Amino acid sequence: MSNRDILSLLDNVQEQGDDSPKERRVLLIDALNLFFRNFTVIPAVNKDGAHIGGLGGFYRSLGAMIKQIEPTEVFIVWDGMGSSNNRKNIIPEYKSERNISRVTNWEAFDSHSDEDDSKVDQLVRIIQYQSTLPVRSLSIDKVEADDIIAYLSDTLPNTPDDKMFIVSSDKDYLQLVSDQVIVYSPIIKQYYTPSTVEEKFGLPPHNFILYKALMGDSSDKIPGIKGLGPKKLYKLFPELKGDKIELSDILSLSESRLKEHVIYARILSDPDALEKRYKVMDLSNPMIDESDKEYIDHYVATYVPEFHPKQFVQLYEQDGLGNLIRNVNLWLKERFENLI
Repeated sequence: MSNRDILSLLDNVQEQGDDSPKERRVLLIDALNLFFRNFTVIPAVNKDGAHIGGLGGFYRSLGAMIKQIEPTEVFIVWDGMGSSNNRKNIIPEYKSERNISRVTNWEAFDSHSDEDDSKVDQLVRIIQYQSTLPVRSLSIDKVEADDIIAYLSDTLPNTPDDKMFIVSSDKDYLQLVSDQVIVYSPIIKQYYTPSTVEEKFGLPPHNFILYKALMGDSSDKIPGIKGLGPKKLYKLFPELKGDKIELSDILSLSESRLKEHVIYARILSDPDALEKRYKVMDLSNPMIDESDKEYIDHYVATYVPEFHPKQFVQLYEQDGLGNLIRNVNLWLKERFENLI
């Protein structure tokens, strides 16, 4: 099913009679993921020679998603300070060696230090711009954006017709895909529904967490089972293509088939390590304590977004973003007025 077909189906659901309750369409933005994508692919600089690709590209991408999805609400979700510590306590190597080298070759940066300074400056400005728009923003110390988004995607839907759209290139979110939760990867411009996850990866979303735990994730420095690739995985565990199974089922199946392949022995050689990988990757149980869940619930229930387009334009002109967003005043009106 193409992206156009997916959006067409969603539009058909949205076009109900006037007496029907309005469908809730929530856009959940993995903010750092979206920022770094734009920072690394847009070399734009302003008249002072300062790199502005991350800042301008972030809001240009946000506007494009709002135009496509026509959400009723937008949440911009950030990693909190020390957000990876909970998972590092389980797997110390988690997300290690990140940010130790440059991610761009833009001439605007003379060094790795210059690039890092620009990241910080642009992120600060993104948050300042954010306060002028009718969007909700969430960040909690020691909590990753993944966990907040997973919690919101589970708790926000009020009716079966409500839809949650997660925007991120992080494949961890694919385990959350359902009839109500759709993931959009801006890098490959792909919407993931249950059918598209199955088409692309060969298994339904409810077993994707097992796929990740067994295969590992090099981007997060999480190793997989040595010698195991997707084809071999499905040959050894055809059960992954069917109904939901648990990690305990993988261990039981490995034990019963131990003599059939060395991979089964490797899985059983260190079940504790596999359980740790599963726990670190599992978004069905977000790493959020009860007090933080109460904070999120209260924020969702009480926060009223405000819209200050003139302030946005002032910031835009101060930063010399130029034509990164064409006709910024019309763009603001068309993208954000309906969110008030």
